[in-house]
Amino acid sequence: MSRWKPLPAELHPHVHQLIVRLRRLKDRGELSTRQLGVKTGYSARSWQRYLNGRSLPPREAVEAMARIGGDDPVRLLALHETAAEHWARGRPVATGRPVTTDAAAGAPESGPEETAGTPHHVPTERQPYGRYLRAAVMAGAVALVLSVSAVLLLAVRLADARAELADRAGTAPATPATVSETLIPVSYTCRLERHDSRWYAGHTNTTDTILAYTHVGREVAEAQCLLRRAGFPPGDIDGIFGPQTQRAVERMQKRDGLVVDGVIGPHTWKSLRSAAPE
Repeated sequence: MSRWKPLPAELHPHVHQLIVRLRRLKDRGELSTRQLGVKTGYSARSWQRYLNGRSLPPREAVEAMARIGGDDPVRLLALHETAAEHWARGRPVATGRPVTTDAAAGAPESGPEETAGTPHHVPTERQPYGRYLRAAVMAGAVALVLSVSAVLLLAVRLADARAELADRAGTAPATPATVSETLIPVSYTCRLERHDSRWYAGHTNTTDTILAYTHVGREVAEAQCLLRRAGFPPGDIDGIFGPQTQRAVERMQKRDGLVVDGVIGPHTWKSLRSAAPE
């Protein structure tokens, strides 16, 4: 009968008990670790780690050992479950004294077969953090891929929107567009010029297009440029009829004695094109 190497003193008692039971089953069957590898599907090196307390055997390996050694798999698996809970915590309980022999537990010490070429290693509480680190790295990689995909999608949609707005610049639509998820506004430049006592910003010559809250396009950009020239800043010249543009329209309508409704119609267009800056 082989002599077993003492188990690490830092092992939790339940883990210690499980390994001792597995050692007994190996000795009962008079099997080498190579034979265990053939019968269980786990390598001889794996069984050397399991039986020397350097690694916790998986559930399937314990069940296979129970069948081979003629032990009750239910009781052995219950012991494995309890041992696994303490092993996962990564904080083995020190007994306060080194374990020099397994004779008291009924198991012999190990010989060269179980320990040759395998350095002595005691499980420490660092073990669970490796899994956390791998999970964090995987999560970061997934987040990076999603972020890059979102940026690419936004770039494609922005290019489509710019092309759509460019196409609209050559025609006079009957009804201004409204804000939507597929229509992304662009920045406009105000090119103010005065012809026949009227001001124009270079985007449209309309004098009667109805513009209201949520409308977008070059007509809105024209009105924003004229509002800014008249001394009523609408915010960015972005072609979006938003809250700031609406407030600027209302302030101008109030000053010029128009109906204060925040909507740009023929009368408001007339004031915008003929107003002098404040």
